[in-house]
Amino acid sequence: MTTTPLGDFLRSRRAAVRPTDLGLPDAGPRRVPGLRREEVAQLTGMSVDYYVRLEQGRERTPSAALLDALSTALRLDDDARSHLFRLAGLAPRDRGPHGVEHVDEGLVQLLSAWPNNPALVYGRAYDVLAANPIAEALFGGFAFTRNLMLLVFTDPHPHDFYADWPAVAANTVAGFRMRFGRSPDDPRIKSVLHELLAGSAEFRDFWARHDARGKAPEVKTFHHPEVGDLTLRTQIFDVRGAAGQELVVYHADPNSPSADAVALLGSLSATA
Repeated sequence: MTTTPLGDFLRSRRAAVRPTDLGLPDAGPRRVPGLRREEVAQLTGMSVDYYVRLEQGRERTPSAALLDALSTALRLDDDARSHLFRLAGLAPRDRGPHGVEHVDEGLVQLLSAWPNNPALVYGRAYDVLAANPIAEALFGGFAFTRNLMLLVFTDPHPHDFYADWPAVAANTVAGFRMRFGRSPDDPRIKSVLHELLAGSAEFRDFWARHDARGKAPEVKTFHHPEVGDLTLRTQIFDVRGAAGQELVVYHADPNSPSADAVALLGSLSATA
């Protein structure tokens, strides 16, 4: 069967919606989870044949109005809706050519001004481009790899390092899917994707879900070999003027055991 990224995404989103979520009857056996194609067509006002052609890659030019209807029927959030429009060619992709990435010197100085907050900047393919000393200490100097995708899926100890590895993995892959949708021809993104598809069955399983969402503030717990467990909040900021770069800053709740662990981590990084 012919397939396209647009068709694959629609099929995955259809499977993720329960009929009862939309007030539809859930009677009778279903061969696959989620909505039937006929139900999506009914909800969006299109013919069943047209929707089938979309999923099978035989129709590749849906209108913006139709994509809006699909976004509503499939309960897409803003990130997934943007991804849908981009796959359909109705939203801009990042401009090339994609050269070597550099971090602004002023931003590097800013990272150094936060000795008690792990902070790093990663690029289009989740390569860590800059990190302050305490972030280096948190991630063990990135001894295995400085790519966060490869760290999560190919580092020998990611399941030990991240307390909730499945959630971290799912969110990381969903963010990488967004980046691939924006820059499918970026050689570095393609290289990391090829390495992950070839080397990690766990990544292949997550990639097959077609989840697409940007990075958002979250809480992560790390099992650190030197200072013990740290539960840290993250804040993520787009770096203006450097497409694809994001700044991540970690912080612990005041007067918490994690704050004490971060202070110890800072002492170790200063000593190192």
